This record gives sequence, structure tokens and C-alpha cells, in this order.
Amino acid sequence: MPRSADYQRELADKSKRVESLLEGLVSSVEPIIGSDNPYHYRNKVHAAVGVSKGRVIAGTYEPGTHRIIEGGGSELENEAASAVIKDIVAIANKYHMSVYNEKTGQGLLRRILIRTADGTGQMLVVLVLGDYMFPGKKNFIKTLISKHPGITSIVININKRTDSMILGDKSETVYGPGYITDTLLGKKFSISAESFYQINRIQAEKLYSKAIEYASLNRTDRVLDAYCGTGTIGICMSDHCGSVTGVELNAKAVSDAGHNIRKNNASNVKVVKADATEYMNDNASEGKFDVVVLDPPREGTTPEFIKACAKISPSRIVYVSCNPETLARDLKLFDGEGYKAVKACPVDMFSGTEHVEVVSLLQHMIFV
Repeated sequence: MPRSADYQRELADKSKRVESLLEGLVSSVEPIIGSDNPYHYRNKVHAAVGVSKGRVIAGTYEPGTHRIIEGGGSELENEAASAVIKDIVAIANKYHMSVYNEKTGQGLLRRILIRTADGTGQMLVVLVLGDYMFPGKKNFIKTLISKHPGITSIVININKRTDSMILGDKSETVYGPGYITDTLLGKKFSISAESFYQINRIQAEKLYSKAIEYASLNRTDRVLDAYCGTGTIGICMSDHCGSVTGVELNAKAVSDAGHNIRKNNASNVKVVKADATEYMNDNASEGKFDVVVLDPPREGTTPEFIKACAKISPSRIVYVSCNPETLARDLKLFDGEGYKAVKACPVDMFSGTEHVEVVSLLQHMIFV
């Protein structure tokens, strides 16, 4: 579909921002990769639940407050997920379901989380409750499934925390397997309530394709996938290289990565539970990695990581960043360790927001 003038301006603004931040740091910045359809792309939809004029409502919080805007964010959210949330609210009203009160800590329905798999059409519904007792649970679930037979799985999560965390520590699968499966560049990935997964699948395929292009992999290359999470980037790269070693500190993510490796028969991929900086320092003497891929959180990486990365002397580094400001800071530090950013490409993963991802290729000075 043709892009609207507003979206074209949004892409131009994001592109200019990236070019300005990376000026003098990157040899060339490629044109931004925009979305063919910048609406309804969010495959992870979260709604807070409250009460207004005696009825249950759900939506997003008004910025800086806990006032719920009914249907807020619907232009970006998966339409099927939005429809399910609407019907969950209707069922809650029909059965006079109590709503969690943050001040008193009393009440049942607290939040709703929906995860959709655009590649397979599967859907996971997570009902976040403030109590273990759920009167009328069977009828509630039965009614919801009758309205939306396409729901693949339903999980009840118990959250008694007093902070802003969406999910609690206890979960019970009440329908289906407790997870959904999506496809990304021909690979299959399991997504549970807690799993990290890119919220825009179509743009994620473009992002990962650009990372694979920049890596210029051959069949003997050994890849280190730092901050690997559930292994999505490494597994997508695995057909193009000799081996991938993912490094991740979060135990749940490491477990999910192992499941995804087995699901894809990716025998040349392994994931190590470790701090990436420590892992590289411990393996620096072996010098066994040709390419390092990193996809850190918004705060970017650390000077210690950059120094450790230089110790293992990969010929290429592919930096996938969700924050151009911290990327610019880190590229300066990489340059000081002998790695020059030769090209970068912004990818619009989050249309309708100020955020933009950037893939950068760094090469060791001796290869530039």
C-alpha cells in the first residue's frame, strides 16, 4: 500500500536523526528501511484493567499517570488482539468480575497480555490476576474461546507484586500448550508470556536480513552472538556460517534459546549462560571468532565489553542498536579499539513512535 505523507515525513525525520548522530562516525548511512504498512504491527499487546462508572475497562495508561485510556494504542496493535481484549472486558462485565485495586491490593483481573504470531496466525492470551481464586474460571475460558476459536493458548498469571511489573512469578496454562510458535526468516520460534521477541515481525525480518548481509558470512565463519536472548539472530544466521555461540546471562532466555535451537535442528548453534564481557575475556587467548554480533538493550553496551571484544579480534562486528544515541557513543569507543564503522542502515521497527533501530558494520582497521 502507498505510504501516507505523514509516514514519509516520519521516516525522513528518523533518517535525518540517525545521519546527524552518526556523522563522522560511519563512512556511509544507507536509506532507511521503512514499513509497507505502519499500522497494527505490534504482536505483543498489553492492556491495564480498571473501573470507570461502575464498569470494567481496559486500555493503555495516559503518559505519566495511571489513568486508563480505553482502546489506547489501537492504531499500532494487532487488530485480532485488540478484539480479544474488548471481548475479555465484555465477559468480565457480564460475570461481574472484580478488578484489582492498586491502593488496596484487592480484586481479581489486573492486566491482559496478548501475543500473536503473524507468521502462523497463533495467539496466546495471558490473564494477569491479583489472586489465586478465580470464581467461574471454566465458564470464563469457555466463553472466550467460543468467541475467538483462533486462540491457541490461555495462561493465567498471578501477580501480587506492588511494583510496575506486568507479570508475576506464578503461571498456570488453562488452555493449549502455554506458548505459540512464529516463523522468522524460515525459522520457528516458541513464544511464551515471558519470552523476548521482536514486536514487529515483518520489520524484524528486514532487520535480521540486513545484519546477515553486513556480516558477509561464509561456511567456515565462527560467530559470537552477544546479548543473544532467545537466540533469534544467531539461529537466523546459522545457515550461512560454520557455527554460532550465543552468550546470554538471563537463565530463562537461555532455556528458551535451547528450545528454539532444538526446534530448528540448528546443530551448529549453542548458547552459553554467561556475561558476554567475561566470556570474551576468558576466551581471548583462543581468538576463535570471526564475527561478533551484538544487540544490546537501549542503554547500549559498556567500555568493558568493547575492550573485551577487541581482545578476541574478530574481523567484523555487526552492531544492532535500538538507540542511535548510545550507538553513536559506543562507535567512538570501538574506533578507539581499532574498529571502524564502515556503514549503517536505519530500520523503522516502531512506526508511530520516535524509536528507530540501526544496523552497523564495523571492521578491524587492518581489513578496511
